[in-house]
Amino acid sequence: MDSADAIVVGGGLAGLAAAAELGDRGKRVIVLDQEPERFLGGQAFWSLGGLFMVDTPEQRRMGVRDSRDLALGDWMGSAQFDRSEDAWPRKWAEAYVDFAAGEMRPWLRAMGLRWFPVVGWAERGGAYATGHGNSVPRFHITWGTGPGTLAPFVRRVREHVAAGRIALKFRHQVSHIILQGGAVRGVSGEVLAPDSATRGARTNRDEVGEFEVYAPSVIVTSGGIGGNFDLVRRAWPGDRLGEPPKTMIAGVPAHVDGRMIAVAEAAGGHVINGDRMWHYTEGVRNWDPIWPEHGIRILPGPSSLWFDATGRRLPPPCLPGFDTLSTLREILGTGYDYSWFVLSQKVIEKEFALSGSEQNPDLTSGRWGEVIRARLLSGGGAPAPVEAFKKHGADFVVADTLDQLVAGMNKLGEVPLDPGALYAQIAARDAQVDNPFSKDAQMMAILAARNYRGDRLIRTAKPHRFLDPANGPLIAVKLHILTRKTLGGLQTNLDSQMIGADGQPVPGLFAAGEAAGFGGGGYHGYNALEGTFLGGCIFSGRNAGRSEVVA
Repeated sequence: MDSADAIVVGGGLAGLAAAAELGDRGKRVIVLDQEPERFLGGQAFWSLGGLFMVDTPEQRRMGVRDSRDLALGDWMGSAQFDRSEDAWPRKWAEAYVDFAAGEMRPWLRAMGLRWFPVVGWAERGGAYATGHGNSVPRFHITWGTGPGTLAPFVRRVREHVAAGRIALKFRHQVSHIILQGGAVRGVSGEVLAPDSATRGARTNRDEVGEFEVYAPSVIVTSGGIGGNFDLVRRAWPGDRLGEPPKTMIAGVPAHVDGRMIAVAEAAGGHVINGDRMWHYTEGVRNWDPIWPEHGIRILPGPSSLWFDATGRRLPPPCLPGFDTLSTLREILGTGYDYSWFVLSQKVIEKEFALSGSEQNPDLTSGRWGEVIRARLLSGGGAPAPVEAFKKHGADFVVADTLDQLVAGMNKLGEVPLDPGALYAQIAARDAQVDNPFSKDAQMMAILAARNYRGDRLIRTAKPHRFLDPANGPLIAVKLHILTRKTLGGLQTNLDSQMIGADGQPVPGLFAAGEAAGFGGGGYHGYNALEGTFLGGCIFSGRNAGRSEVVA
């Protein structure tokens, strides 16, 4: 097939959602992807499968009262829209919250998705009710994690492939959008050589041919820039976050390279909010890497003590799991690009999780027996992937005494740490744990977290003294800046049409997923509430596929 009703550029979650919806409408679709077939699904495959949903049975069973209005208030307080070009992002945000509070869960459930019963509480904010953060837990982990989230969309697309409506063309790298008389006619590019690399690894860019395919509608769903450090640094908002880090690790594969965004711009698309981005502060180097500079994010509970590179405890709201960008700004403000967690064995056992499907094989299996064996019948210790990082990870220090711990930290860090100064801060914190009262903001946050049944059961350790040997050993983790998501992107209207620099739709050009800032060119605004990346790919891809303007 070299002509169709629509061309989808990018075989990730947003592209699959768009193609599946177009196929359901009887449209003929060509899906182009520069990676091999085993990469189908893109970076969503590597995710934890978390989805931001509102007022669900899972929330209600955990005693969480949520509503569309509360979620929208949280979203707008986090987004802090303040630019004239935020008109479409704001509309996308409102539409997504309506979707997350309404049709999203029953629609996905009808496709076979199910969710872990304990709803996670991510990005808690830590300042005012009108500011950034989730007022309640909303992070629904899909059974099967990223692969489980992808599965129904892959199945739907392959059914259309079998029926002859969709053609999947891998190792096809798009370099040009063909225009004729101001109208989209198709795309052209290079056929890349076969590559047997493991899913997620870097593949070759050896050109073995050229191609042209034709359609009146082209949907760009090629992802963001997180795997391209040069583009990340070029877009970095130094005025808001400080100078970009000298060293970073990659939370996404190298194929998340941003090249298609420039191709879309050359054809009339318009990128807005390119300086809005979402990079994590709790990254550790993967001891068993798949892609270049492969990093993993620690998903922390609220108890680890967080110190900057100089050994100063970070101030609120820079607490684990509370306010990502405030913490990023605080860390970079020191002039260094790393920080430290200090914790006890009891904390790592209950509170540490690692982001990603490959780091959660029990949840990825989608089987309760695997979860029970891994997390309840493991015979003590943290989950096996966490213990593996503790044993093999280059960023982990384990010691019986604080002096030994600091000596290990000083071998990894650039700034020599003073054991006495660290001891004073930890001892002051320990003095706050003997009763249910505290003036320490982090201790108050821990006590509040344990009021939520889900946190008390599996995510927040009972307060205890870190310096008591009975709770040891002590653990320190050197944390790096981990690239992940671009929050800005190609501006689109609610039909997913690209909006040009003149404010008008570009005929025949569409975008969805991260390439579109997950909708509108930046529906998160300045801050993300988590679970909104996969959710945004699904929602914007679905919108594109259902749009009557497409095809």
